[in-house]
Amino acid sequence: MKTATGSALGALAIIIGAQAAQAQPAVRVDTQMFVERVSTDVNGRTRRILASADRVAPGDQLIVMVHWRNQGGEPLRDYALVRPLPKGVELDPSDPALQVSVDGGVRWGRMAQLWLPTPLGGVRRAVPADITHIRWTLPDSVPPGQTGRLSYRATIR
Repeated sequence: MKTATGSALGALAIIIGAQAAQAQPAVRVDTQMFVERVSTDVNGRTRRILASADRVAPGDQLIVMVHWRNQGGEPLRDYALVRPLPKGVELDPSDPALQVSVDGGVRWGRMAQLWLPTPLGGVRRAVPADITHIRWTLPDSVPPGQTGRLSYRATIR
């Protein structure tokens, strides 16, 4: 029996599939999601395993892997790989290579650099729950056929 959160995961998979279809034609992007499970073995040692993300619940830790490939005939220069963050997921913004946006991809930066307006006309610091998009800048020149993998951690809200 699937839970409401399991249904949310199905919607999440559809969103990720749609995001991959919207990627630039020269860059192919595939996404895989796993739930990090922590258990203790018979010797009392902590074990971390990646399990299928077909069933998730609030508080589950996700590992999202983004595989990319330059399918074009020309090298990519100064290319930024941008991914919308699925609803119901809160990003762990600790990766120093990761830039985030809290306004739909208009402005980019680290969490400490981003501010949002408040209803009373002031401003407040952005928090991880405000993140709408993430981006990585790929190496200076990505030759045709080159592949890579990026990943990020997130929590199901």
